[in-house]
Amino acid sequence: MNEGEFGFETRAIHAGQAPDASTGAVVTPIYQTSTYAQAEVGVHQGYEYSRTANPTRTALERCLASLEGASSGFAFASGMAAEDAVLRLLPKDSHVVIPDDAYGGTYRLVSKVFGPAGLQYSVADLTDPASLQAAWRPSTRLLWVESPTNPLLGVVDIAAVARFARERGARCVVDNTFATPYLQQPLALGADIVVHSTTKYLGGHSDVVGGFVAVNDVDVAAHIAYLQNAVGAVPGPLDCFLVLRGVKTLAVRMDRHCANAAAVVAMLERHPAVDNVRYPGLPTHPGHETADRQMRGFGGMVAFTVAGGEDAALELVSSTKLFTLAESLGAVESLIEHPARMTHLSVAGSALAVDPALVRLSVGIETADDLVDDLRRALDGI
Repeated sequence: MNEGEFGFETRAIHAGQAPDASTGAVVTPIYQTSTYAQAEVGVHQGYEYSRTANPTRTALERCLASLEGASSGFAFASGMAAEDAVLRLLPKDSHVVIPDDAYGGTYRLVSKVFGPAGLQYSVADLTDPASLQAAWRPSTRLLWVESPTNPLLGVVDIAAVARFARERGARCVVDNTFATPYLQQPLALGADIVVHSTTKYLGGHSDVVGGFVAVNDVDVAAHIAYLQNAVGAVPGPLDCFLVLRGVKTLAVRMDRHCANAAAVVAMLERHPAVDNVRYPGLPTHPGHETADRQMRGFGGMVAFTVAGGEDAALELVSSTKLFTLAESLGAVESLIEHPARMTHLSVAGSALAVDPALVRLSVGIETADDLVDDLRRALDGI
């Protein structure tokens, strides 16, 4: 099919997923094989060894590339493996700028893994042009963007920062995990590379771990493909199958995530135990206008500070019934967590340290009134 003729929802179901040629199976099979028969040396049907390529993985890569508006896509065993491949593109002694509220795993990878190998980095408030300018160096080769950010839900003007990086000879990579390609398409806004943790909204059911890189540049694509094969941090065929299955319902799930998050935020704003609510859909959010311009919806992630400080936040996250206390996000069930002690513990004591009163919600697709009542009861009790 000519994928360019179809809408997002149609491509999520059909792109890269034609019925199986040998059996007519409508759903892409799980090609649970490590190797492939060759007619003679070097003569095969496009597959030699499943670290290099697997038909189930190919289907996933083509589908996600289509959804991101990319010419090439590469699936990895985790979101961190995808980030690792992107950072390996950098020449020795390069400098990278990362957000001042980046995901803790990204900070750890940059500072603790690549840092000792010579990578230099600075942190900046990417919503502030002066902060970005101050962090920039002649050796800066990569600008790392999250929008919305994790966990503070900051919104970055992707087009503006991508242009800033391009004018200085650097690449801009956007972690699009929170927004998903349904709500936001960074490549169309000028970014060079998009990364995802497919564990989250793309898979959507808390049953798989994976990552993805999307690019348009032919040379970058060739380098990522080489690293994917050489390093071998690839997902198995069952993992790819599960993400493909999740992606089919991405659009309808994201609409529900957004609607439920808005209902939860409306309650949080009125509750006396809540100090400050962070959600891009709020007109008072400093990035609201930017989010409204570059996103289709405002997402299912919500963060807020509890008036009673860290002790009250810890009590709250242990008191909900429907919101499960757990790390991760983006699945059908609602989750609650304490970033300072959980997902962002690795940034403790750094410039990226998280307010210990902060609570992060991944609002699921349950009945909205039930979620609101669950949170209200827990807040009333602290």
